[in-house]
Amino acid sequence: MRKQPEITEKTRQRFINVFCELYSQKPIEKISIQDIANKSGYNRSTFYQYFADIYKLLDFVENDLLKDMKEGLANNNASTDPIQNALHCLENSEHISVLKALLGDYGSIHFLERLKREIPFDSLGLNFPEYNSLTPYLIEFYISTSLSLFRLWIRQEKDLSSEELFKLVDNLYKNGITPYSKK
Repeated sequence: MRKQPEITEKTRQRFINVFCELYSQKPIEKISIQDIANKSGYNRSTFYQYFADIYKLLDFVENDLLKDMKEGLANNNASTDPIQNALHCLENSEHISVLKALLGDYGSIHFLERLKREIPFDSLGLNFPEYNSLTPYLIEFYISTSLSLFRLWIRQEKDLSSEELFKLVDNLYKNGITPYSKK
């Protein structure tokens, strides 16, 4: 007998939510399938109906988040800043608990690198001189700094409005930190 799709999706989502809660609190190596199953209210065999192991669950949540971000970027206005578009897609994501876990203290650098690759830096409009040996460093600085500030903003429970965050990021790129220091 097949279960109803709504029940199947609800169960899968419960495993994802519990995993993200645990992954926000401790490294993946310290999370067991039994922990996830117990906290989800299911048994281990039910977990295995959805995911082969914890790393497959991690792959699933990473891929799902990146897929949603790609779709959001594809639907956004191409004339605006792609970093802002990417951060806005992530901010409005239904996957905020996933994002908190993946960008949290125990998240992986691998995911952050995957996330960076999804940002279309060819359309950043940074007006760099023709491509030279510094260009990759400048692009990395721009994208990494934006993501780092976004990560801090998530950890700070979004203590600034998204508009304030985007304005801060833009001002920091244009003017540096000097205008914010005491004179």
